Amino acid sequence: MIVLISGASHTGKTLLAQKLLEKYTYPVLSIDLLKMGLIRSNNTSLTPEEDKKLQQYLWPIIREIAKTAIENKQNLIIEGAYIPFDWKKDFDLSYLKEIQFYCLIMTPNYIQNHFSDIKNYANIIEKRLDDSWFTKEIALKENQINLELCKQNNCRYILIDNDYNFDLKNSCLLFSDNRL
Repeated sequence: MIVLISGASHTGKTLLAQKLLEKYTYPVLSIDLLKMGLIRSNNTSLTPEEDKKLQQYLWPIIREIAKTAIENKQNLIIEGAYIPFDWKKDFDLSYLKEIQFYCLIMTPNYIQNHFSDIKNYANIIEKRLDDSWFTKEIALKENQINLELCKQNNCRYILIDNDYNFDLKNSCLLFSDNRL
C-alpha cells in the first residue's frame, strides 16, 4: 500500500509520516528530502522557492516511485506538499486500489488559537533554517486553498481543529482496508 500525505506548510506531514513509520514500519519518502537532494546535486536549476515548478518537476518522479512500489508489492509512505490534488488521474484502477491519500488541513479556528504552537513545533522533525516567511495570514490562506482543492478533487483530508493529536491507536481508520 502507498500512503500519500500532503498539506500546507507546517501542518505536520512529516510528523504524521514519522508516527506511522514507528507504528507500522512502512518506509517513508520525504519529497522535501528528494527536492533538496536534486537541487543540491545540481540535477535541477529550480530553487526551493519555486513551488509550482517543483511540483511539475517532482510529481512525475514521485508518481513512478509509487507505481514501482505497488508493482513490487511494497508499502511506502510518501509525504510532502508537492502532490497535486488531481493525482488520481495519473493512475489506473489497479494502482488506485493500493493508494490512500490524506491532506492535513488546519482550520482557521486552530490557526488563530494555536499559531505560536505551530511556529514552535515547526522544527520537531525537520530543522528549518528560516521560516520567518511563514505568517498566520499565509497559514490561513494555504489551508483554505488546500481545503477547497480537496473538496473539488474529492480528496480525503484530516481536519485539525481543536487540538493537534493524531490517535495512532485508531489510525487504522486511515487505512480503509485494515491491512495494518
